[in-house]
Amino acid sequence: MKQDIRVLICYNRPHSLYSNYIGKDNVNTEEVVDLSEKNFFHELDHIKSSLKRYYAEVDTFGLGPDLVENIRGIKSFNPGLIFNLVESIEGNTEFEAYTAGLFDLLNITYTGNDLGALGNCLNKSLAKMILKAYEVRVPASFVYEKSKGIKQIEKIKFTYPLMLKLLKEDASIGISEKSVVNNRASLKKQIEFLVSTYKQDILIEQFIRGREFNIAVLGGKPLPVSEIDFSGLPGNLPAIVTYEGKWVEGSTYYRHTVPVCPAKISDELRIKMEIEAVKAYKALKCRDYARVDIRLDDSGTPYVIEVNPNPDITRDSGFARAAAAKGMTHRKFLYKITQLALERVKVDSPF
Repeated sequence: MKQDIRVLICYNRPHSLYSNYIGKDNVNTEEVVDLSEKNFFHELDHIKSSLKRYYAEVDTFGLGPDLVENIRGIKSFNPGLIFNLVESIEGNTEFEAYTAGLFDLLNITYTGNDLGALGNCLNKSLAKMILKAYEVRVPASFVYEKSKGIKQIEKIKFTYPLMLKLLKEDASIGISEKSVVNNRASLKKQIEFLVSTYKQDILIEQFIRGREFNIAVLGGKPLPVSEIDFSGLPGNLPAIVTYEGKWVEGSTYYRHTVPVCPAKISDELRIKMEIEAVKAYKALKCRDYARVDIRLDDSGTPYVIEVNPNPDITRDSGFARAAAAKGMTHRKFLYKITQLALERVKVDSPF
């Protein structure tokens, strides 16, 4: 029997904010769109039909830059639950957190993480400071502020190779093989490219050379660990998850960024990484679901390189793959997310 709850699936309309998403020169016109958002758009009907199996009324609403229009659209449906899939507004990822705050102001229960967790995780440097305070291992890092000029790289105290990321972006936007640098000349060149292209500060990290894993955490519990298999990559390319590897079909990185779930690892390593993942999830005050990315150093020690509080959960995503490895259909996985949100409200209720 369907539950008598009106569910509104909120998402952001696809938008191109940058002229380049892949983090290097020689961009094809097809790549001037944020493919992470474009690809999701095709999954919307599936998510809606899946939730209709469990709830009496389900509809979708695309948020845009007009706040009044957004509020009017949400209120007109009068949802008992919002299934939150908003990642940005007009390509600006800072509005991901603001949108969760809007749902709070409207006093509507919604799935996924709240404003605080979303905002803290978006700022990679802030997230690392919080994780370090909770004794979660993270790579050494330095924030390059675009307004202060190239001389600030003299303050970097750790050694090459280094990894460069946009300070406030997700979906691997701006990450390519050029993101790993081995000398000062390459560092300066990539900094100049990122600042001129994205107009953002940059996080410069000590590059952790070993294997890469991700752990999907659902309701505070880890799902089966996934490993990213880069073994097919040409030897001259760094083994990292790039924008092309995630979204640009036909690219070298896309063909050779292969998720393996469950990962073929020892129980000892699995448990060690699960502990770090859940510690990171709790430190950043995540709820419902999040994905934790981990790399191993040369000695096999795990380092948390990112916590994604609003990961891709479509059928082809790593999160859905981990849920499937746990025995959950995608439909059941989506339903579980809604139940976590509704159960949270019951726990918080004074009645």
